[in-house]
Amino acid sequence: MANVQFQKFTRSTREKIFEVATNYESFQTLMPQFFSSIRIISVRPNTTLVEEHLKLGGKELIVMAKHVTDAPKIHETFFVGGDAKGTHIIEKYEQTPKGTKIFFKMDFKESILLRGISRKNKFEDEFSNILDKLIDIAEN
Repeated sequence: MANVQFQKFTRSTREKIFEVATNYESFQTLMPQFFSSIRIISVRPNTTLVEEHLKLGGKELIVMAKHVTDAPKIHETFFVGGDAKGTHIIEKYEQTPKGTKIFFKMDFKESILLRGISRKNKFEDEFSNILDKLIDIAEN
């Protein structure tokens, strides 16, 4: 397993950025450069199963993602099927006096790199860009 970690900051409240980051239904409309298709499979309290067509590094990955939340503190994503099966993402949201710190950590099987994503840093760049877009949406 390889991992990617980084932090982001937003002026938005923890509740607002969390709401934006877990509104999966809107991803295809708000971020078509990253999500060409989103289909909600099931919704239960704190758990949503989503089929996602995720564009990273010029390649499209088709994944089945299980999103588990502890609002507004933690959002975990488990890729339970598809091209990135076995990948696990944790986003932690920490309220500060001036906004919210977001801690991002992703563990992925290096075999995903064989699917056409050329390097580990590309994952970090692409997920950083996705979070930047979510922050922009939450702040505007």
